[in-house]
Amino acid sequence: MNLFYELGRYLLFIRSMFFKPERARVFVERTIHEMNNIGVGSLGIVTVISFFVGAVTTVQTAYQLVSPLIPLKIIGTIVSDSSLLELAPTITCLVLAGKVGANIASEVGNMRVTEQIDALEVMGINSAGFLGVPKILGGLIMIPCLIIIANFLMISGGIIAAKMTGILPPNEFVQGARESFKFFTLNVSMVKSVVFAFLITSVSTYEGYFTSGGALEVGEAGTRAVTRACVLILFFDFVIAKLML
Repeated sequence: MNLFYELGRYLLFIRSMFFKPERARVFVERTIHEMNNIGVGSLGIVTVISFFVGAVTTVQTAYQLVSPLIPLKIIGTIVSDSSLLELAPTITCLVLAGKVGANIASEVGNMRVTEQIDALEVMGINSAGFLGVPKILGGLIMIPCLIIIANFLMISGGIIAAKMTGILPPNEFVQGARESFKFFTLNVSMVKSVVFAFLITSVSTYEGYFTSGGALEVGEAGTRAVTRACVLILFFDFVIAKLML
């Protein structure tokens, strides 16, 4: 029953964001601020993780393809396709769920326990929309951009690793990647990034918004936000793959 209670309260929370919307100009500055926090603030960790995931995937793929009957350019095909379809959107968003999700839940939760949200309600402001909409919009704009960067860096990391370790020349890697590339694969990656972005930001805001207690409960809200966002990302990863592939 607790699952249905949480799901219902979450859906009502999302509905309340748009039930009594504020003027659009109120959200412009806050949305830009959230875009900076989510996008620019996460660029460093996304860059490092994406590059090394691409490099490791290349080395491990080459290790498994030991048959001389298989052309080496297939390594580029496997690395590029797996990066676009799964590694870039899923791994990157799991990392962002830990970084961005915990930060959002802690920020909103701290506002709740210090009665700042109550002050917004007293002033007649729709606190759910005022806090949640800029974060969701910022995530929907910036996280797909981070996924595009992650795709590029994973393939680049694979090319550099292939050249440095002598697995195969860069031109063969690129040839294999180009021969198998389909725009539909990139579309699937973008659909995943948008869905995951909404889940990360909305779930984290929800957990922080309904925090009660003190500093200990704020930390617990951050932990719940990360855990639930990660589980939902993996679940919807399966759903999207089943529906689109």
